Amino acid sequence: MIKMSTPYLNFNGTGAKAIALYEKALGAKAENVMKFSDIPGEAPKPENEDRVVHATLHLGAGLIMLSDTPADRPAPPAGNTHVCLEFDDVADQKQKFDALAVGGQVTMPLMDTFWGATFGMLIDAYGISWMFNCTKK
Repeated sequence: MIKMSTPYLNFNGTGAKAIALYEKALGAKAENVMKFSDIPGEAPKPENEDRVVHATLHLGAGLIMLSDTPADRPAPPAGNTHVCLEFDDVADQKQKFDALAVGGQVTMPLMDTFWGATFGMLIDAYGISWMFNCTKK
């Protein structure tokens, strides 16, 4: 039985910057941020030392984990996956949507939908696709 699933995001050396963006824009709380240089008994290549080997972000009741890939194994560009955030307040949704859109690309502005929600999509400055949904009460 699956109790929970957690998105795991990969970056090409911008993991620490992405963490800072998600903390500022979404109010995420980073935990267990480790760099390749923190791996015991292993000396990383110089180009990997400051890359994030693993981090956990708390977003409300949800979790997102992330890491940078080693410099010689880049993550592929954008894929077909989105991180979907569910909100209970439209004003909070809009504030976080606008903050995360800075430096990125809005692919669908926030708008009222036929399924009874305010919904929008964007790709952030680090290439991660996000969906924002707020079901109307």
